[in-house]
Parts: sequence; C-alpha cells; structure tokens
Amino acid sequence: MSGAEIVGPLHYDSNMLSNSVGGEIVEARLTALDTAVTGLLDDNLSGLSDDDIVEVLQRLETSLRKTSVVGHRLVVESTERQIPGHLGCRSINDFLIGTLRISGADAARRVKGAKKAGVWHGADGGDMPVELPATAAAQRSGAVGPDHVAAVARVMRRVPRGVGFDEITVAEKILADAACSVTPEEVTKIGAHLLAYLNPDGDAPDEKERTRRRGLRIGKQGTDLMTPISGLLDPETRALLEPVLAKLARPGMNNPDDPESPRGDVESESLDRDALAKAAARDTRTAVQRNHDALKVALRQVLSSGVLGSHRGLPVTAILTMSVTQLEEETGVVSTASGGLVPIRDALRMAEKAHPVLAVFDHRGRPLHLGRAKRLASADQRLALIAASGGCTRPGCDAPATLTAVHHITEWRDGGLTDITNEDLACDACHALVHDGPGGWETRVAAASAEHPGRTEWIAPPHIDPEQKPRVNHRHHLGDLLSAALAHYRARRETELREYRRRWLREPGGDANDGEAP
Repeated sequence: MSGAEIVGPLHYDSNMLSNSVGGEIVEARLTALDTAVTGLLDDNLSGLSDDDIVEVLQRLETSLRKTSVVGHRLVVESTERQIPGHLGCRSINDFLIGTLRISGADAARRVKGAKKAGVWHGADGGDMPVELPATAAAQRSGAVGPDHVAAVARVMRRVPRGVGFDEITVAEKILADAACSVTPEEVTKIGAHLLAYLNPDGDAPDEKERTRRRGLRIGKQGTDLMTPISGLLDPETRALLEPVLAKLARPGMNNPDDPESPRGDVESESLDRDALAKAAARDTRTAVQRNHDALKVALRQVLSSGVLGSHRGLPVTAILTMSVTQLEEETGVVSTASGGLVPIRDALRMAEKAHPVLAVFDHRGRPLHLGRAKRLASADQRLALIAASGGCTRPGCDAPATLTAVHHITEWRDGGLTDITNEDLACDACHALVHDGPGGWETRVAAASAEHPGRTEWIAPPHIDPEQKPRVNHRHHLGDLLSAALAHYRARRETELREYRRRWLREPGGDANDGEAP
C-alpha cells in the first residue's frame, strides 16, 4: 500500500500485570473495560430512541472524564518513580509522546492536568495538598473534563499574590461549581469577572496610567479606500460606547446591504417588529461588521443633531449599578448594564452628569420600590431589574442587561402578571428556550426556603439535566457569591477549630475522654 503505513492499536502484553502486586485486579478491570468498549463498538445504535442516544452520550462522556483522572494518577506514578529517565526519555512529556503516540500538545495538557488536579506525594510518602481540590473532586465524579480543569487553572494562575488564602480557596470552589454546569469557555468568562472582584485594583493600571495609554489611532487610507483603526479605550469610553452598539447593532438593524433593513434604533415606536425579524433572518453580517455599521449610524446621528455645536459632549447614557458601601468607600469596580466593568472613581465621575435613580431592595436583593416621583412603569421596572439581576438570568448565560428583554416568569398566557415580582431579565436566545415543547426550559421564583429565595430559577430539559434541578445564574452576582462563600468557609473553619480545641486542648466544656493531648 502506497502513501502511508497503517498503524494498529497500541501493543501491550495482556499477561504482564498479573505478576505485579495488585496487578491481577487492575488486569481484570482493564479487561472488563476493553470488553465493554469493544461491545459498544459492535452494538447496533440505530435501534435506540432519541432519549437513549442522549443518555449514552452523557454517560460515555462521564466515563471518559473519569478515565482522565486515572491518567493523572498514572502520570504521577510515572513521574515519582522516574520511569521516563529509566527508559531514556528526557521528560514525562517525551515519555507520553513516545509511549502513547500522542501529540506534544496533548502530552503537555495531560501533564498540566495531573499537576493541577492530581494527588502527589512528599518525601515521606504522604499525600500532598491538591492544587485545585474542588476542581479535582468534580473531575473525579465525571462532572467536568480536562478542558474545564485547564480553564480553572488559567484563571487561578492570574490571581495576584496579595490575595489571601481564604479568598483563593473560595474562588477555586466557585469556579469548580460553575464548571459543573457550563462550558470551559464560560468558565474563563466567569473567571475574568471573579478576578475583578478578588483584586479590583490588582494588575490594572491606575488612573494616571490609563490616561496615558488611552488613544484611538486612525491609519492611512489604503488603495482600497479602507482605513485601519486601533487603540485603547478607557473604561468610561467603553461604557459609553456599549449601549450605543447594543441599540444600533442588533441583527437585522441598519444593514447597508439590505434595502428593507429597518433603520434607526431598535427601541423606536415606529419600528416594524415583523420586518426586523425577517431582516435578522437575512442578516449575514458578523458581530464586528454590525458594530461598524452601528457606529456609522451613531456618528451620523450625532452630526445631524447639532449637539456637538451646543454641548461640550454627549450625555452619559450608561447604566451603572453600585452599592452604598462602594459609594461610601470609593473602592472596587462597578458593572454596567452592558456587562462591562468600570473602576469606582470613573463611575462616580460619570455619575456627576447622570440622572441618579434610587433602587431599594429587601434583604434578599429583590427590588421593593424604585424611588421616583411617579407610579412604577415598565421603564422603571426594567431599571430595577437591571440593578437586581445585572443580565440574563439563565444559568451560565453572560448576556448583559442591554441585550435582554423583560421575561414573565409565569407566562402571560398562563395568567402571569406584569408585575415586578413576576418579571426578570432574559436575552432573546434564552427567552426562546422557555416553552412547553420538547427541549423547553421552565422558570419559576425560588421559594422562601430555597438557597437563593426570590431569585429566578431555571429548570433545564431532561436531555441537559436528567435530574432537572432548579438553578440560578450567579454570573452577574459574583461579588455577592464570593462574599457569601467566604463567610460560610470562615464560619465552618472556625467551627472546626473550636472542635479541635475542645478535643485536644481540653478547653472548658471538653470531654477528657475524647482523645489524648498531643
């Protein structure tokens, strides 16, 4: 046969393990695994129902994730026994590449995974602390895979040295919990915002440095008449730009290639919603192309309005949410309705030109009243929901508030009221997931006895979550989640410390028979 040589499966001696201590047990397990996989290769899958196919995919993925943990253990054993050196390999990576015929990138991922989630041993043979304990436990259960572990590791590697041990422990637990229900890419996004809460002033340059680095560079016009631009926007400029793009860059809007595309902004009362839906279905522009077209429309509107001739600048239109504590202490970062982060000093400067709105919440963080001199209306309710929810409420979704609609938790057609207690935010894509048909999601208000009372719970369809456990979205509440987790962790540690003292140091109230003093 010309062109390439057919390479068979990895070769091994099926009787080799039987001569080792414990080898017979491992040999039996490997034989059973080989038999099971071979059987699955030969099984007729065409007779399975759609639900069966989904279940097989999920169970197989869970097993593959667990086998990666076995791989970690083997990497640890190989490294600690110095097997690569005994076989003439320069490193554990070279050993895996040569032994398993895998790529260098794959070998590096496996070794990194073992270093982060594997159990290594000290000189005395005792177990050393796992670097990512919560993530390792989730992987061992099959809830997360190697890509999740790598995503958590990348985030934790960026935690500054000045962050305390408690915060680091809790942050890793939050990421591990999130990884059990979201993709690795979403773990990275959550981690970026979590880092901002952990160290708001961390590696970000101070105001003077940001001022120095700001800039918008307009390059020379090319022979194709296109002009390159580049630069850096400071947090305030980004916060001003984001709501403009959210309003003018929606799919179907302001499409120069579509004569029937609606013009102007998506909130216009004269906008034909049916025409917008049809235009969106025809819209083949990328997100960056839509942003470009939206910016062009915005600049045209500014120039035609005459505002530049009579005002010193554009009015601030960004919606910022900050707590009273942040306002008093002037520290940390605040979130915009567009999902961005703005240092508190920049936010306060922006607020000098803004119309302040007071939102009053109960102790659970749910809106009670919006302090304005008129009866609550849909606009006021939306402002309250932006402050309370921050964005789409479906678990794992990071869509900011500017890309959401007000969703009836109990549907209107089912008798749900248009009331603040029956409303929350959902982006268009997630909103469309709520229906009674196959694959539909359900929403409900968490009961007073729930872990997060008053929050909107989403229940996934069986093919996503067979247990259909109600979940809430922590994506826009990472600061609150971090604070609550820290308080719980410290309270538990204090309880354990008191128990230790009671048993071993024989403090008053302790039982002398509980144990012997060290």
